Amino acid sequence: MGQSKTCLRQYLRIRESEFKLNKRSIVIIGAGLAGLSTGIYAQMNGYDSSIVEHHSKPGGLAAAWRRGEYLIDGGIHFLIAHRPPSPIYDVYTEIGVDVPESTVDMKNYLRFVDDTGEREVDFTSDLRQLEHDLIAISPEDEKEIRQFLREVEWMKDSPLLTDLGMSAAPPELKGRFDSLKELWQMRGFMKYFYGKYSRPAAEFAKNFHNPYLRTMFENLFSPDGPIWFVIMILATVGAGQLGLLKGGCPGFVLPIEQKYKDLGGKIRYNATVDKILVEDDRAVGVLLRDGSEHRADVVVSAADGRNTIFGLLGGRYVDDRIEKVYGTWKQYDPSVIVSLGVARTFKDAAPLNMFMLKDTFLLGQRTIKVLPLRVLNYSDVFAPPGKAVIQVMLETDWKYWTELHNDKDAYDVEKQRVAEMVIQRLERLYPGIRPQIELVDVATPLTTWRYTLNNRGSPMGWLMTKETLMTQLPRRLPGLDGFYLAGQWILPGGGVPGCIYSGRNVVQLLCKEDKRAFRTSA
Repeated sequence: MGQSKTCLRQYLRIRESEFKLNKRSIVIIGAGLAGLSTGIYAQMNGYDSSIVEHHSKPGGLAAAWRRGEYLIDGGIHFLIAHRPPSPIYDVYTEIGVDVPESTVDMKNYLRFVDDTGEREVDFTSDLRQLEHDLIAISPEDEKEIRQFLREVEWMKDSPLLTDLGMSAAPPELKGRFDSLKELWQMRGFMKYFYGKYSRPAAEFAKNFHNPYLRTMFENLFSPDGPIWFVIMILATVGAGQLGLLKGGCPGFVLPIEQKYKDLGGKIRYNATVDKILVEDDRAVGVLLRDGSEHRADVVVSAADGRNTIFGLLGGRYVDDRIEKVYGTWKQYDPSVIVSLGVARTFKDAAPLNMFMLKDTFLLGQRTIKVLPLRVLNYSDVFAPPGKAVIQVMLETDWKYWTELHNDKDAYDVEKQRVAEMVIQRLERLYPGIRPQIELVDVATPLTTWRYTLNNRGSPMGWLMTKETLMTQLPRRLPGLDGFYLAGQWILPGGGVPGCIYSGRNVVQLLCKEDKRAFRTSA
């Protein structure tokens, strides 16, 4: 027996040595969360990876930028599953995030404030108080309110809340038994994909008689997203599994980048990919805008899906399913982000607020009825003592801003007008704020596109619907070897965990292909 174990160890050492001598190389397009995740797990599993990134820094859509003494954070608003025990928490730690040091509990998900600032409703972890507050506003909607909050209470205790349905292995590696087991575990959750809880929030809100409640429920997340996602978010708050990033996006992203570098990974910034190199229907590397080629055994695109498939690959590797997805699926609308550096602390303000407007205004063809107001008052990294950053994100139309951009003066004037519309209305909520404003920063959908190349400046990829959430999108393209996709364009609604898992899954598939056990540490 002892001799057999010795022989086995010798054999495994020989195989490990052979692999190191023939280490496969991977080039990854994009240093966002999906690209960094892919790189980290690739390095952990003995691959030789490198990342090429269009921007000058990591993070992709998890973006922040400094303006004088203020840090403008335009990316991650909250982090799901930031406390153990949780499989997602474990994955955060695998990629180098010290989650307890990086987060603070988000006990109040959203505060709704009327135009006078006198009536407030907090959607907090205290569901009993929330029920009381909502019924006080609209006694005629008591039945619907209680039923909705019962669903939140049920989901709060669901084991699915700790993994959001994301399994340890990608679907391609699951057997029939694994799939049946997952279906059984999700049996209570399936009701949300059918009936009234599968409907968009804007449609579900029509169940309420009170117009104030209708506005609230329409804007708890996205008016176009399914209401069950709102139920899940409120359940995570109730379960203590929603957190705010104390260091903003940099405090989350930079440790991940450092983990990748510590594992031997290489990143080249300001490196825009113009083409994915293909020989004999196999991806063999990338061609950069500066004319240089970077060859590799495997290419992983963690960049925009449409640009990858129809731009970098010229649309040569598609089938009917891919054509349907990119031809008919809707994506999240882009935003114009107005950030203000203010000599004021906003000590008692909630991190996320919805300010309901009587004095509406136009943004292109859209009437703005609600100001989504973010107050970055939960950490001292965003502003000096006695000051704060506040931010309004307004959904808008890509075409409106691209047409404006043809006339640079008109584009700049519209940015100033939108900022002024926002400031005028914030003056009602925070009297005296105008002279306290020291910085005005306006980012449009073109800003997002310029730094990320994300299609039409979309911040979250595909819109969550019953179809998009129930469809398994391919990580590989028909007829093309040596190529994988990662990121939000293959995992609708995944958010931060989904992007990270998508990179992890790609490396799991590579390890399976190379007959290697998948590892989650170096």
